[in-house]
Amino acid sequence: MKNLYILILSLIILTVTSCEDYTDITPKGSLVIETADQFLETVSLPNRGYPINNFQYLSDDQWMREANVIGKTPNIDIINFTFDETTDRVSLMNSSSFYNQAYNYINRWNTIISLVDNSTGDEKTKQLAKAEAKIYRAYDHFLLVNTYAKAYDPQTAATDGGICIMDKFDLEAQPSKSTVAQVYEFIQKDIEEALPYIQEKPLDVYHPSLAFAYAFKAKVHLFKRQIESAKEAAEKSLTYNNQIFDMVAYNKLGGPTVVAVPAANNVEVLSYMYMTGYNEMNFAQSYVISPELRTLFGTNDARFNLFFNTASTTNLDQGSNTAYWATQYTRFFYPTVGMKTPEVYLMLAECYAREDKFNDAVTVLNTLRAKRIVSGTVNLAVPTTRKETMELVINERRKELLLGFNRFFDLKRLNNETEYAKTITRVFPIVNKTVPQKTYTLQPNSRLYIMPFPLSVLQKNPNLTLNTNETVPF
Repeated sequence: MKNLYILILSLIILTVTSCEDYTDITPKGSLVIETADQFLETVSLPNRGYPINNFQYLSDDQWMREANVIGKTPNIDIINFTFDETTDRVSLMNSSSFYNQAYNYINRWNTIISLVDNSTGDEKTKQLAKAEAKIYRAYDHFLLVNTYAKAYDPQTAATDGGICIMDKFDLEAQPSKSTVAQVYEFIQKDIEEALPYIQEKPLDVYHPSLAFAYAFKAKVHLFKRQIESAKEAAEKSLTYNNQIFDMVAYNKLGGPTVVAVPAANNVEVLSYMYMTGYNEMNFAQSYVISPELRTLFGTNDARFNLFFNTASTTNLDQGSNTAYWATQYTRFFYPTVGMKTPEVYLMLAECYAREDKFNDAVTVLNTLRAKRIVSGTVNLAVPTTRKETMELVINERRKELLLGFNRFFDLKRLNNETEYAKTITRVFPIVNKTVPQKTYTLQPNSRLYIMPFPLSVLQKNPNLTLNTNETVPF
């Protein structure tokens, strides 16, 4: 039969600079893949990374050191941190690692989906390889559309500009931009086609499991406000993995300085993905959390007490009430951009809150808090309104889903609902007294929440246009 040439170890792909040439493949060092088992093996992709640097400071959970802002020429970080809508973001965003890598991964999944049927081997293995690739293809499209487009709004999604959908292995592909609704339809189609074949226990941790697949399904439904479907999927995910790592017990053992919990030992992890790579948390002194989030944690939360530093004179502005992650990844693995069981519990709690089942929502939150709060008030009281209950859910999401893109995505989707929309205010600087202190404001409908496509992409693909009212410099 015809030999199929792909890079088996990493599918080394040329840097993606536009939607239209995303399928470029480097044949250098390639090996022959001709069996279904080999295709299935290529789904496993350790060290998969999703850098958040283009948008991390649009979250009210992250903060910048004053020396990195005051007197500096504005870059994308400073523009985002000061909520500056007057500066030309497009010219500053020549490229994006997040954009490039997500489409690189999609190229990998499309390669598997397009070619596995022509391989040798049994049909079940071929179906499994395609299913796993489809789940990951859907996940990458989900990340892209929630970064470069408006959050899904049932009233406007059919006309809101989205992203390029990449649905096949085609070296000549020249796709146009789809709407947000079309992208979500594509995502959900991939999920539904994949679910019947995904395994409860896959080949290794870098293959998607049924627990992950249903958790992701729940997330997509939740973002579309399809609450009953989101609840059913979350409950289904928990039938496969409902474990929560017990940080209260871990705290009693002495925490990460005494007992190491590497990735393989964290029972709540559903998918192994990273912001930058395995050792990203070694560099987390750059992930400074805001005074607002620091205050939200309080003094008895293991999620903060075990892992954050508030006393550094090198990585923090003393007196700012900020903190940074100070725990090496070898001492404790904390998922940031992948999924984990606590997120499933939090999605379930949100579904109950939106259904006005306040007691059920708080019961779920307290199940999580029992493994997080070391003293004081563990069990939250049950509110009497949906808004108050949702506030409890949102606060727990902020404290649990740290440092990645979850808070950024949450702000975007919740800003579409008047009762949960938030105007972020940032008073800066806090410590420095030599420059005037200002209050910066980010409105819920700010265009800053929609990242511009990289300039290099816009230059190469005339079919791709910005999803904001910004102009391109050509």
